[in-house]
Amino acid sequence: MMFPRSFISGLLLSAVALPHAESAPAQLPEYDCMIEARQNVEIRSPVEAMIESVRVKRGDPVTKGQVLVTLASGPERAAYALAQSRAQAVGEIKAAEARVDITRKKLRRAEELVKQNFISVNAREEAEAEHKLASEELRRAQENQQIARHEAKRASEVLAMRTIRSPFTGVVVEVLLKPGEFGAITFKDPILKLAEIDPLHVEVILPVSLYGKVKPKQHATVMPEQPVGGRYDTVVKIVDKVVDAASGTFGVRLELPNKNFELPAGVRCKVQFR
Repeated sequence: MMFPRSFISGLLLSAVALPHAESAPAQLPEYDCMIEARQNVEIRSPVEAMIESVRVKRGDPVTKGQVLVTLASGPERAAYALAQSRAQAVGEIKAAEARVDITRKKLRRAEELVKQNFISVNAREEAEAEHKLASEELRRAQENQQIARHEAKRASEVLAMRTIRSPFTGVVVEVLLKPGEFGAITFKDPILKLAEIDPLHVEVILPVSLYGKVKPKQHATVMPEQPVGGRYDTVVKIVDKVVDAASGTFGVRLELPNKNFELPAGVRCKVQFR
């Protein structure tokens, strides 16, 4: 039986192509994920006071400890200056030290004179009592100065509450209140919102069939959707220990370094586990 030449050529080509098809690497499955900020924080006033200045605007990068907002603080500054002056005052202590020195010398002379019977024992006892009283007055002056230092420290802390600083390095998401408005301590009145985006969190929801196959420290590749794009190597940080029975899924978190804030938060992505 004769076969057409074209049929034989097709078989030969299939035979040649088959090994190549078998040796092609399998494509790793991709799973939907979301790139999120590590944390989002609403900055509120720790005290009820008028906002004096807001030193950042939306989109500004901020560093940990950077001043974000200052509140009106005239009385607190005056109270701190007064407390600091009291803490640094040494006049009372110097006077008490001088009195102790004088009464000490007076007691020594009385002890010498009583040995020579020039004065009575009662006179020596009076000199001794004056010395003890002067010593106690010196101790009281030193204690008062220590108390004044604690009061100055407290006044400093109260004043510091009028300066609001960034709790972490991140970016300003939104500024809600402006200078001249009232900064309240209620939950519904934040002054501004911050986001920490280095590192970013990548949240993945996986079917329960993969539980035990994805483990902490496992390598993965994150691919943000366009227009961000790109491929970023990272590792698994957290695998949830509780499975959602209703949906038959569990959560996985990866950490994505973002030192220069090149990647935005809130972007959808795909992830491949290796």
